[in-house]
Amino acid sequence: MSEIIEVSSDWLALREQEDARARSHELAFAAARRLGPGPIVIHDLGSGTGSMMRWLAPLLPGPQTWVLHDWNSNLVERAAIGVVPLDRGRRPVSVRTRSGELAHLDPDDLGGASLVTASALLDVLTAEEIRAVVQACVAVGCPVLLSLSVTGEVRLDPRDPRDDVFEASFNAHQQRLVGGRRLVGLSGAALAQRLFLEAGWNIRPAATFWRLGDHDPRLLDQWFDGWFDAALEQRADLQVEGAEYRALRSSQLRRGALSAVVVHTDLLAWP
Repeated sequence: MSEIIEVSSDWLALREQEDARARSHELAFAAARRLGPGPIVIHDLGSGTGSMMRWLAPLLPGPQTWVLHDWNSNLVERAAIGVVPLDRGRRPVSVRTRSGELAHLDPDDLGGASLVTASALLDVLTAEEIRAVVQACVAVGCPVLLSLSVTGEVRLDPRDPRDDVFEASFNAHQQRLVGGRRLVGLSGAALAQRLFLEAGWNIRPAATFWRLGDHDPRLLDQWFDGWFDAALEQRADLQVEGAEYRALRSSQLRRGALSAVVVHTDLLAWP
């Protein structure tokens, strides 16, 4: 990749509990039913600090080995030295880490995989990178669980007539050109689904939701700032209208009078 989108460990830590609440347990249990007997190996792509492992490991049988893949070695090192989760049988999992770019992923990188997972990843990849991921997974032939891919739909409460304009601008920003890479943004889950279906695989989707404002107000605050700033970066002509819009939403945030639902898609694919 010629340029990588930076993700801070602070942001990953802030969103971890909401991610855990949002992910589909039904798909996780369905994935568990498709695992073979004996020790299992889970390859987690774009693993960050290991939040997917901490959520999913207790739902799966063991013994488990997790192989965490991320371009950012600092993030995966945090996962490796952190608290090790327990599997469904209350045994600690084993953790290995790999640093590398998903554009170059091949079946050998997923050696021994019983399950491949990823969370909040597809929308920050290019079409070519998603194709490489799907091809590698198809070649390995194990189930694939892809969680929390954005759909572009946001529901703010209370609504404002300007919500749709800023949502559309944010979604366009998610499909921008970054260092020569054209991100797929909200099209990521649909593209992955199409590629698996073309390979003759089965797909089971589930709608999943961040419900911001119900728990940690800091997450709603930081999410809104990032959402709004990206919309303005995409469309500078929204600056004047944006100043009034942000003032209103900031006032609502301070008073605890704003909430948001951010819609995602989870996918389970299997041969």
